[in-house]
This record gives sequence, structure tokens and C-alpha cells, in this order.
Amino acid sequence: MTFRFDLSADDPVTFGLRASARRLLGVAAFSGIVNLLTLSGSLYMLQVYDRVIPSRNVATLAGLSAIVLLAYVLQGYFDALRTRMLARIGMLFDAGLQESIYLALATLPLRGVRPFVAQQPLRDLDQVRTFLSGIGPTAFLDMPWIPIFLIALYVFHPVIGVVATLGAAAIIAVTVATERHARAPTRATMEASAHRQVLADATRQNADVIRALGMMDRFSERWRRGNDRFLEISIRAMDIHANLGSGAKVLRYALQSAMLGIGAYLVVIEQASGGIMIASSIMMGRALAPIEVALSTWKQLVAARDGVLRLREIIKATAERGKPAVKLPRPCRMLAVENLTVFAPGNDRPIVSNVSFKLEAGMGLALLGPSASGKSSLARALVGIWPAHGKIRLDGAALDQWNCNDLGRHLGYLPQNVALFDGTVADNIARFDASASSDSIIQAAHIAGAHEMILRLPNGYETQIGEGGASLSSGQRQRIGLARAVFGAPFLVVLDEPDANLDLEGEKALTRAILALRSAGKIPIVISHRANVLAALNMALVIYAGRMIAFGHRREVFEQVARSAGRQAPAACAPDGATPAAGKGESMAQRTPHHAAV
Repeated sequence: MTFRFDLSADDPVTFGLRASARRLLGVAAFSGIVNLLTLSGSLYMLQVYDRVIPSRNVATLAGLSAIVLLAYVLQGYFDALRTRMLARIGMLFDAGLQESIYLALATLPLRGVRPFVAQQPLRDLDQVRTFLSGIGPTAFLDMPWIPIFLIALYVFHPVIGVVATLGAAAIIAVTVATERHARAPTRATMEASAHRQVLADATRQNADVIRALGMMDRFSERWRRGNDRFLEISIRAMDIHANLGSGAKVLRYALQSAMLGIGAYLVVIEQASGGIMIASSIMMGRALAPIEVALSTWKQLVAARDGVLRLREIIKATAERGKPAVKLPRPCRMLAVENLTVFAPGNDRPIVSNVSFKLEAGMGLALLGPSASGKSSLARALVGIWPAHGKIRLDGAALDQWNCNDLGRHLGYLPQNVALFDGTVADNIARFDASASSDSIIQAAHIAGAHEMILRLPNGYETQIGEGGASLSSGQRQRIGLARAVFGAPFLVVLDEPDANLDLEGEKALTRAILALRSAGKIPIVISHRANVLAALNMALVIYAGRMIAFGHRREVFEQVARSAGRQAPAACAPDGATPAAGKGESMAQRTPHHAAV
């Protein structure tokens, strides 16, 4: 079995392995004591058969028994101490990687990685920690003592030593064969298990849709197929382990019996004593103990090995760049987008191509276009969560010149699917910043027009909203999400259809929030089709089929689009701050998308 670990590498996983290896040196010292104390049983039997029984000396028997009892107590104490140390080594390895693991979990989905792969780092870490905390490492710590036990058997008699050596070699060969034959089925089992877990998570998250739309039978069938595949692969892997494991067990039993048989033969021909016969059998069992432990924990060992290799690759691929030596000032002047081409994570086909525009502080941009034109993709790129070529600059500095946490304080973002987290309303608005003041939270709620709505909740700002904001309506979630987007006075605020679930009151609050952001010298960028919301913005950008076809003052862009369509410009081109009127029989929410799509 090859581990292929380069302990000279400089990455968090290797650093954790080196630290664990240093700690294991202390465990190795206790392992030495435990192995020495395990000789007490063999020596006790040797002395009883060779000294006590021939001499019939009860005092000697009592003394030997007291000594071996003390040895057993000490052995149990040091063995427990060794197990407790291993548990803490596993815990420290886990704790040392938590930041890197969470960064990987948060980064992989943004790179288009499939869900079951995105969850793999946490499963791998659990596998490695479980192995380090269990009895698996004791097998390797005890294996250096195997030659010492074999030498002792050679001292008893050369024939006994030769038989023991050949038997140990045979069992090791079976162990290596087990690893080679089970490697592929074990890996396939892990992948099938991951697929099944993803389906289980999707069912849990969308149970209401599955039930309401009558999809229970279909998803039950998908679950059955996935589970059957998992069970089939698991059975195949377990069959291999069972067959080869049973072969190794037969070898161990045969070897121990052979030791007794050879010892008895040597006693008959008067080349060994009865004590040597019994002691050699016990010592042989002790010599094979590390191999037995390795066999019993082989699946965990293989999983831990593969987990370490995957963790090193994933953490290296998702590692965050070092923090810039110079911390940039808070942006306050402009946003410039230069030849921006946006790609979906994991896909090299551009969704948005060659977009360039510039906005000064206090300007507000309406991002318009038909469905699937690339508006949301551009919005994601503007806040740095989707890959893109070109440059996005705040006050002349590209986004990648900021540390992501520092940059996040200057950005506000409200996606189409508002993502709230289990906690209080205040926690979600404050972006879970424990140092956030009450005044800053309430100010953000006022800007979003959500303060009065929050006060009507059962416990106001301290209301627990549940996972994903389950206890709130869609409109309430959207308004709290808007408050979170404007929390901390970010310079650039990107809102992707923030009015999708709002009633008339919520729409008015959104319009006031956009105007407040512009008055404060911020730059709101809004994807919307509602005329009242668009009227609060003075600039417009139209995307069609992933390309920018118009950019400029809102009135001019709407007139240009209207001329292209051979129709009159929509009423949303009313002067800034004015409330547009809808055409007869047709709301502006209905008309604006049609013009923008041209």
C-alpha cells in the first residue's frame, strides 16, 4: 500500500499531518511501554510451567501472580492514556483545518462543482479525524515491535522463529492483496453514498414542492434507484473484504495452532519446555496483534488515505490569496467596468460579452433585458462571485486588489432567491457581525423600509426566522434581505429583481431605498421591470443575448429602444423622481420588458 504523502509540502493538510506526526511520537513512547508490558503474560506462563509446577512452590506462584497483575493494571492505564491522546490528536487535526475546509465549502459551489463533490471536503475531514482518533494508528505504532517479538521467538527456538516469520509474511501479503482488490469498489461506494446524500438533502429542502406537485412517486423511484446502486456497490466491496479478511483470519488461527503443535513436538523431542510451548503461542499472538488491528481498520485506513490526498488538492485549489499588504480606502467615487466577459462556474462559454460602462457616485443603473439575456450573470460578476474576464474597478482599483472580507463591506447584494440564515432578524441584517451596533441595524432596516414590518413580528428584531427564513413570508424575506444588502453603507449595491415578491407598500419602500442610496452617494444597480422602481434610477443598460446594446441616461436609452421597436418610449422615462403613469389597459411592469428586449 502506498500513501504518496509529501510531508515537505507547505499546505494546511501537510502542516496538520506534520503536527500530528510530532504528537504521535509521544504516543509511540506509551506504545513501547504497552508492548513491553504485554510480554508479562508470556513470561508469567513460562515461569509457571517451568518453575512453579516442577517446584510446587506456592509462594513463588503468589509473587509471580502479584507482579503480573500489577503489569496488567499498568498496561491498561497506559493503553487508555494512549487512546485518549489519539482522540485529541484527531481533534487538533480537525480544528487546524476548519478555516480551510469552510473556505472550500463556500468556494466550490461558486466554481460550478457538483453538490456531492462540494460536500466531499467535510466528509474527508471526518474520515481522517475518525481514523486518527481510533485504534488504527496503534497498529503502525506497534508494528516496529513485531521484529522484537520474532527475535524473542527465535531465542525460544529457531524453528519457532522461522514459522512465525513465514506466517506474519503471509498475513501481510493477504493484507496488501485486500487493499489492491478493494480500492476501486471502496471509492465507488463513497461516490454512490455521496450521490444518495445529495438526493436526500434535495428532498429535505424541497419537501413542500415534491408533496404539492405530486412528485412523491417519481422522487421515490429516483431514491430507490440511487439507493439500490449504493447497496450493490457496497455489497461488492464488503464481499472482497469478507473473502480476503476470512483468509487472513484462517491463516492466523492456523499459525497459532501450528505454534502449539511445533512447541509440543519440540517438547516431545526434549528441545523445548512446556513453558516455551505456551509462551511462544501467546507471544506469537502478540506479534500478530498489530496486523490484526490493521486488518480490522483497513477500510478506515484506505478512506483516510484517499481523504488526505483529496483534501490537499481541494484546499490548495480553493486557498484564499494572502491579504494585500496595503489596505485600500473605502470606495466613494465611481464604478468602472472594462470589457467584461462573464462565464458560468465550470463552463467556458461566455454568457455576457464585452460589457463596458462607468457610473459615478450617486448614479443609479437599471439593468434591463429579456429573460436569459445575462442580467443576473452580470450582477453576480459585479459583486465578484462569478468568474469573468476584464476588469471591475471601484475608484480605479480592481476587485481582486481587495481581500474578499474587506470587499464585502463595500458591497451590497440581493439575489433573486433571498438566502437568509437560521438566527434572528437582527443577525441576518447585520450579516452576523457580532460587533454591529443596534443603531446600524435599525438604520439599515429604515433605509429598506422594513423597520415597521420587523416590529410587528412576534419578537421584533430578536425573532428567530428559522432555516432559510422559513417562518417569514416571501415579501418579508425580500425586505429583510434588502436591509442586509444596505447594512454598513456599502458603496455598490446590486439588487436582482428585489421587487419580485413585494406588494405596493414594499415596492414604494424599495423605491425610497434606491433614492436614499443615491442621495448618500452610493451606486445602486437594479434588475427590475416595474416602472416605479425604474423611475428612481437615472441610468439604464440594456442587455440582449449576452451583449450590451444600449447604455446611457435612462430617458435616452428608453427612447432609443422605443425607436428601435417603432413604438413610443415607455412612461418610465419620466423625469427622475417622478411617478410614471401606465398606459391604458397595460401596466408599466408589462410594457417595459417588451421594449428592453428589442
